Amino acid sequence: MQQITTSPIRTAVVGFGVSGKVFHAPLIAADPGYSLDFIVTADPARAVEAARLYPQARVVPTPEDLFAFSGDLDLVILGTPPLTHFDLASTAMAQGLHVVVDKPFVTTTAHGEALIERAAEAGVQLTVFQNRRWDADFLTLQKLLREGALGEVLSFESRFEWWRPEGFGNWRDTASLTEGGGILHDLGAHLIDQAVQLFGAVEESYGETANHGPHPNGADTEAFVSLLHESGVRSRLWMNGMAAQVGPRFHVLGSRAGYTKWGLDHQEPALAAGLSPADPSYGVEPQDAWGVLGVDGATTSVPAETGAYPRFYSQLGAALRGEGTLPVNPAESLEVLRIIEKIHAFA
Repeated sequence: MQQITTSPIRTAVVGFGVSGKVFHAPLIAADPGYSLDFIVTADPARAVEAARLYPQARVVPTPEDLFAFSGDLDLVILGTPPLTHFDLASTAMAQGLHVVVDKPFVTTTAHGEALIERAAEAGVQLTVFQNRRWDADFLTLQKLLREGALGEVLSFESRFEWWRPEGFGNWRDTASLTEGGGILHDLGAHLIDQAVQLFGAVEESYGETANHGPHPNGADTEAFVSLLHESGVRSRLWMNGMAAQVGPRFHVLGSRAGYTKWGLDHQEPALAAGLSPADPSYGVEPQDAWGVLGVDGATTSVPAETGAYPRFYSQLGAALRGEGTLPVNPAESLEVLRIIEKIHAFA
């Protein structure tokens, strides 16, 4: 694989909606191993905002404008709707550029397989932004499992739920399933990935989907997924944009104890509010947000691990320099997509 020899890693962020503005650009700007050299957005208001926040970056309106400068780049980050991922990633890799693709990876497993093959042929690195592997609550649960605090895990429940009857206000509301739309494609990519990371490969899967949102021709706004892992653990996953009352983020039952956590990770709202990932308070969960461990009548709060989205890019930087492995192997995201496709086929 082609290794980065420049320092810092010259980077472009394609798309400046929630993905590019809230996640990728702040993480890249805060990491001294990278330089944010280009931002791509065709939206005039977003272009003005990008130029204000990152005056060192050149803002261009189209990917075609960006690829005219491919010789000045090492890495392209795709924070665009999933329908665009295959073509944009293929073009970038053909020009010798490493690529980060936001989840959902691509719209079909056939496209995912093709991208992995093309990355190998081009001698570049391809990875998927599965940032929820570095949520504070997920890292805390991983630690509890390593320590055996729950005993043998019997069941795992995980939820991403909101009350957004008006919709999400972006492509997620109207994109069709063939375009990578729907809450199962979007948030299922996170929840299924987390379950597989915790409990291993999936032996059986089942799912239900529904659309209760304001766009009747859109894809699913609610989904439920049940996974039986080869390890014997049963994962039950809920995604819902129409939840007037939300359930616990995690509810894990073991032979010795349970672990229950309410509320979503705080990193996204912190980044959206402008907190730098370099700030010492970044990723620190307040005590009133900690989960509890034990049995009913005898539970204790568990101090949360620090949320760590910046680790994705620090690990990627090491991998691009030949000093470690990718933060996310794209083959893992491809397996998640296979599960999602199977559920959509029968739901």
